[in-house]
Amino acid sequence: MKRAGILNRHLAGALAELGHGDGVLICDAGMPIPGGPRVVDLAFRAGVPSFEEVLEGLLDELVVEGATAASEVREANPAASALLTGRFPATLTYVSHDDLKALSAGARLIVRTGEARPYANVLLHCGVFF
Repeated sequence: MKRAGILNRHLAGALAELGHGDGVLICDAGMPIPGGPRVVDLAFRAGVPSFEEVLEGLLDELVVEGATAASEVREANPAASALLTGRFPATLTYVSHDDLKALSAGARLIVRTGEARPYANVLLHCGVFF
């Protein structure tokens, strides 16, 4: 049994399969999930687990070279916007929400949270540790 880190076996296994350039979408409970990418659904109840909890947990496990979020998050969800700009001060790019939905179809992994605030979604771009 693992002692620390991500204990969910489906998520831990999916993370171990990622490589440089792969995309990981962390999304709120309302984000449409496209067919194709592997999905790990962590949503339990509205708000549980939160977008922030899942983002922080994944950032502890992954090498991330950039991130993409919907520009609408800046006005519609200031808390998520502040979290993203704080975690990715130089590597965060913005696209429209419709463009983010289109990009999500190319993600290798989608992690659905229980987040119930709008536009709490980010596409992480995996890097390498060397």
